[in-house]
Amino acid sequence: MTTLLKNGSEDILIEDGVISAVGDDTEIAASYVDKVIDCTGLTIFPGICDMHVHLRDPGQTHKEDLISGARAAAAGGVTAIMCMPNTTPPIDTPEAVRDIVERSKGLPVKVYPCAAITKGLLGKELSDFQALKDAGAIAVSDDGMPVADSSLMMEAMILADKAGLKVISHCEDLKIADTRISENLMVSREICLSENLRLPVHIAHVSTKEAIGYIKMAKRRQTNVTCEVTPHHFTFTNDKLLKQDADYLMNPPLRGADDVNAIIIGLYNGTVNCIASDHAPHSATEKADFNTAPNGVIGLETMLAATLRLYHTAKIPTLDKVVELLCVNPRKILGIPGGNLKVGSPADLAIVDLNEFWVAQPESFQSKSKNSCFKGRTFKGKVKYTLLNGEVVYMGKDMV
Repeated sequence: MTTLLKNGSEDILIEDGVISAVGDDTEIAASYVDKVIDCTGLTIFPGICDMHVHLRDPGQTHKEDLISGARAAAAGGVTAIMCMPNTTPPIDTPEAVRDIVERSKGLPVKVYPCAAITKGLLGKELSDFQALKDAGAIAVSDDGMPVADSSLMMEAMILADKAGLKVISHCEDLKIADTRISENLMVSREICLSENLRLPVHIAHVSTKEAIGYIKMAKRRQTNVTCEVTPHHFTFTNDKLLKQDADYLMNPPLRGADDVNAIIIGLYNGTVNCIASDHAPHSATEKADFNTAPNGVIGLETMLAATLRLYHTAKIPTLDKVVELLCVNPRKILGIPGGNLKVGSPADLAIVDLNEFWVAQPESFQSKSKNSCFKGRTFKGKVKYTLLNGEVVYMGKDMV
């Protein structure tokens, strides 16, 4: 199958799922392509890689499952996701990892499992990292249930590095979880461990200005620390909680204006490596009562648009920077292929109208759950096509 993306001087030729020519080199192929997609006026991105997604599968499939999560990803221009292990039961065995790998075949997104650091996410005994790696895991995390024992986390970083797995840290001290100090202390600990062990660690969903500052200083010392932020944390402040709408409840919580500004500056100056959705579906029933609702919001279908808002307001200066944050750096951190438009790369692509306005209406989303804090928000920038291995898997409002 040969496809030509017709976009003027930046035409892209795709053969057998791989980019085979770019720009003027595509002219010689015009006579033998099987399919032409008119991309005039559109922008071709590498497919987004979202390295923090909760698919709720197995065990909580009333909220989301592999199929619905994959469809939501494709609708958002996302072609690669890492699914987190806090399922029921947790993804803490080779069998559980292999189950995800097998059931993900044929989906409109590439699914990479993140396995649990500790058995049962209980923070007591380490999982078998080498066995998890051999089964197909690419990272380990106790996301949602942070590893409180520093000695255990130190051992985890050592053994994960030997197995070739990235450690993803959910930075929260549960004993003081209702304070911002909770995040700041744990971020400091992970930086200290990384610096002294000379081993990498990735810090998930950073939300405070202090944590951003600690990471910035660590990078100046060439500590091997990377981090992500979420669109809801660089868009909203905690005054949204006054509405007592549970769709604004997440963990970490929304912070103050100074925190939002620090995150945006961190995106601009390179302190923050990437943007991830922390897609966390919950049913309408679960989110009905503000006082008892679980934390978490969906985000696969709005992540690109929310990031483009920063581009359109010049807070992210270039589209290259958008691509770096959404497509390139997540793959670098995880060690997975793609993220560029070079010849020989997988034809995993998002084709976007940067100037189309649209309103986020969760009832029309592909996700099973509708708990979006971006509901009703007008965005500028819409995914028109998503391609996986050169095949169109999403077009306009429709799955293919």
